[in-house]
Amino acid sequence: MQFTSPITRRKSRQIMVGNVPVGGDAPISVQSMTNTETCDVAATVGQIQALADVGADIVRVSVPSMEAAEAFKLIKQQSPVPLVADIHFDYKIALKVAEYGVDCLRINPGNIGREDRVREVVEAARHRGIPIRIGVNAGSLEKDLQKKYGEPTPAALVESAMRHIDILDRMNFPDFKLSLKASDVFMTVAAYRQIASQIEQPLHLGITEAGGLRSGTVKSSVGLGMLLMDGIGDTLRVSLAADPVQEIKVGFDILRSLKLRTKGINFIACPSCSRQNFDVVKTMNELESRLDDVNTTLDVAVIGCVVNGPGEAREADIGLTGGTPNNLIYVDGKPNTKQVNDGLVDRLESMIRQRVAEKEAADKDLIAKQ
Repeated sequence: MQFTSPITRRKSRQIMVGNVPVGGDAPISVQSMTNTETCDVAATVGQIQALADVGADIVRVSVPSMEAAEAFKLIKQQSPVPLVADIHFDYKIALKVAEYGVDCLRINPGNIGREDRVREVVEAARHRGIPIRIGVNAGSLEKDLQKKYGEPTPAALVESAMRHIDILDRMNFPDFKLSLKASDVFMTVAAYRQIASQIEQPLHLGITEAGGLRSGTVKSSVGLGMLLMDGIGDTLRVSLAADPVQEIKVGFDILRSLKLRTKGINFIACPSCSRQNFDVVKTMNELESRLDDVNTTLDVAVIGCVVNGPGEAREADIGLTGGTPNNLIYVDGKPNTKQVNDGLVDRLESMIRQRVAEKEAADKDLIAKQ
C-alpha cells in the first residue's frame, strides 16, 4: 500500500532535541512523560526504556527539585532517547540539568523570575546547544490574563505565549518550540491555528488532561487530527490518565492513520459479522498483543469473509481472508497458503515476523551500500 499523505505541512524552523530533529521536513515526533518519582532512578529509567521500546522519540521528565536534578544526571546517562526536563520557577534547576546534558528545557521564561535569571538560563542553553520548549496551559494562565479575558480563551493562550516568546526574542534565542494546550478541543485547535502564522518555530501538539484511555484517545484523536490535517504540528504528546506507553501507541496510531508516520504494523481489519469464517476480534487482539514490539512498517489485513477480504488482502503486505473450508493468506497481493482456524494466529505471526526480518535485512543492505 502506498504510504503518502495529501497533507502539506506548515513550514517551520528546525531544532534538534538531542539527535531528534523537530520541525522543518523532519518526521513528526511522538513523545510522552514519565510519571514515576524522578528521584527513583531505577523506576524512571525503566519507564523511559519501556517508552523507547514502543517507539518514543523523546521523553519528558519532571525535575521539581535539586534532589531530582541530581537524579536526572543518572537518568540521562542511562536513557536510550533524548530527554526534556520539565522545570518551573527555579532557574538554578535549569542550570543544573543543562550542566548534566539535558536535551531540551521545558520552561516558561515568564515564571522563572527576574530577567537576569532568565538570561542566565538562556545563555546556558545557547552555550550547550540546548533548545527550549515554551509550554502554555489553559489551567495556569497568568492572573492578569485571567482577569482580562474572564476565562481561558484561545486569544488568552496566544497572548500568554507571545509574552514568553518576546523574552526569548529580546535575548536573540530562536531555538525553541511551543505548545498551547487546553483540555477543550475547540480552544486548543483555535489557539494553535492563531499562533501558527505568527511564529516560525516548531509546534508541539497536545490536548492536555484529555482523560482516560478511551475518552482521552478519542478527544486527542479529534483535536490533533484537526490540526494535523491543517499541516500544523511538528511533535506531539497524547496526554492520557493511563500507562504512558499507551500515549506512544495512540500517538503513532494517529500519525499512521493520516500517513504522516509509518512506524509499526498498520492493521486493516473488519468489525466482523455472521459471514466471518474465523473469530476476527479474537485474532486481532492476539496479533496486536503478540506483535506489539514490531516497529518495522508493514500492512496486515485481517478480513473475516470472502466479500471484501480478497480486495483488502491483495493491497496488504500480508493479508488474511476467511474462506470455506480453509482461510486464504495472501503475500504481496498473491494467494500464498491456505490455513484452517486451528493455529491461524501462530501461522500469521510467523509469516509476519519473517517478513519483518526480510525488510530489516534489506534495509541494512541498502544502508551498507550507500
